[in-house]
Amino acid sequence: MQTDVTAVKVGSWLRGRLPEAWSAELADVTVDREEVTVVLPLPGGAGHGEADDTGPTDPDELDGRISRFRSESRAERMAIADEAERRFGRKVSWGVSAGERTELFTTLSVPVMTRLRQPERVVLETLVEAGVARSRAHALAWCVRLVGQHSGEWLAELREAMTAVERVREEGPRP
Repeated sequence: MQTDVTAVKVGSWLRGRLPEAWSAELADVTVDREEVTVVLPLPGGAGHGEADDTGPTDPDELDGRISRFRSESRAERMAIADEAERRFGRKVSWGVSAGERTELFTTLSVPVMTRLRQPERVVLETLVEAGVARSRAHALAWCVRLVGQHSGEWLAELREAMTAVERVREEGPRP
C-alpha cells in the first residue's frame, strides 16, 4: 500500500469524480503500486433510498442488490476507471460494502516473487497437503490474508508511521 502523495491524490480525485448518489464521500479507496480499489457503501440502505450501515438482513436480497448495483453502474464505473487509469497509471477495481459484508468485483491478482527457506516451505506444503490450499501460491496468499486479519491494529500503526515519514521527507530539511 502506498502512503505517498499519489495515494492521497488518487483518493481525492476519485471522491470528487464519483456520482454523489454513490455516497462518494464514504468511498474506501486503497492504492498500491498496481491497483486502485474503490469500495462503495451499497446505495439504497434498507430499501429507503439512502446509504445505511446495516442494509438488508436477508442474504438473498443483499445478493440481488449487489448484482443490480454492479450491472446498473457498470458503464459509469468503467468510464471512471478508464479516466483514472490514464491519469494515474494503475488499474481500478470496484466493490461494495453493506454492514459487515464487502464484495469486490473483478480485482487484480499480481504475481509476487519470494524466496523461502525450507522451514517456511514446509508450512506451505503442509497447507497444500492438508487441503487448505491448492498450491504453494494459494497457501502463501492464505497466510498473508490471515496475518492481515489478525494484525490489523499493528499494520494500521505501521501505515500511520510510514505516512509520517513520507510527510517529513516531502518537507525536506528545514533552513
